[in-house]
Amino acid sequence: MSPPVARVTPKRPVPPELASLRLSAVQRARVHMLASLLLDYPDADWFARLDELHSYFADLPTDVRSALEEFVELAREAGEITWQRRYVATFDLKRKCSLYLSYYATGDTRRRGVALVTFLEAYRAAGWEFDSDDLPDYLPAVLEFSALGDPEIAGALIASHREGVEVLRAALEDLDSPWALVVRTVTLTLPPIDDRTRERFLDLVNEGPPTETVGLSFLGHLPPFSPSTQESL
Repeated sequence: MSPPVARVTPKRPVPPELASLRLSAVQRARVHMLASLLLDYPDADWFARLDELHSYFADLPTDVRSALEEFVELAREAGEITWQRRYVATFDLKRKCSLYLSYYATGDTRRRGVALVTFLEAYRAAGWEFDSDDLPDYLPAVLEFSALGDPEIAGALIASHREGVEVLRAALEDLDSPWALVVRTVTLTLPPIDDRTRERFLDLVNEGPPTETVGLSFLGHLPPFSPSTQESL
């Protein structure tokens, strides 16, 4: 007699939530800027500035400093070519490791465009014009905006896509990826997640980003951004 066929897909384990650290505004901005740079593609310039970046770790909290130091050491040991291959294999080939925040809430659906416009509006509201080959929801770009631009608007962007950050961290942790160390430092700077965000996070961990628009209502629930008088940096 054949064994019974499982009809329920077991839920994937998720990493425990990280307690938020108490950071000054300067420390939070520094962590976000460092994470922005370290999560970008590791070309020759990326490797050339590792020593300079390392000099900014000293006065950060121990949990953050140790994670960043370990990450930098792993990159140096791997070398440029190996690290680049690992980067592409991680972020370009795995759906749950996307560095584009709105992808988690919208997937490859028509609503993705609406979400991307929201990011552009947020930048403009702070006096910024997004000028990059990447999409405006690219996590390193959002973190740079948080570090150098308007932290309140950036905080709203990140909070509205917080489950995406958590899914990314969970996926990287599951792969035992060195980039989990960097995303973990970002998570430590963010407020605790609420029950609604936790529910979306768990759904996405098990189901992945949506592939259809039917029944999709979450786009971040952000109010419209209006232009401010802040000058562009």
